[in-house]
Amino acid sequence: MKAQQVTDAERNEYNRLAWQCRRGMRELDELLNRFLGQCFSRLDRPEQETFIRLLDYPDDVLLELLMGRMAPADKDVAHIVQEIRNTTVS
Repeated sequence: MKAQQVTDAERNEYNRLAWQCRRGMRELDELLNRFLGQCFSRLDRPEQETFIRLLDYPDDVLLELLMGRMAPADKDVAHIVQEIRNTTVS
């Protein structure tokens, strides 16, 4: 079986997202980078877009969401937050 070819555009998008996952807060860096590396490519496009939107959240809000101390109002964001949290258990 052939390995799946990664286009330059996909590689550039992944690198851009990896850079955005670097937040300067260890907890966020670990959660986001683990999810990006292990799960992002398996998401469908709308889920990927939701993850990208989530990266625009301020660090303090993002941390509260990922630690379960705040619940997102958007159901799509809530789904991705739960997926990120599930990744830490695996």
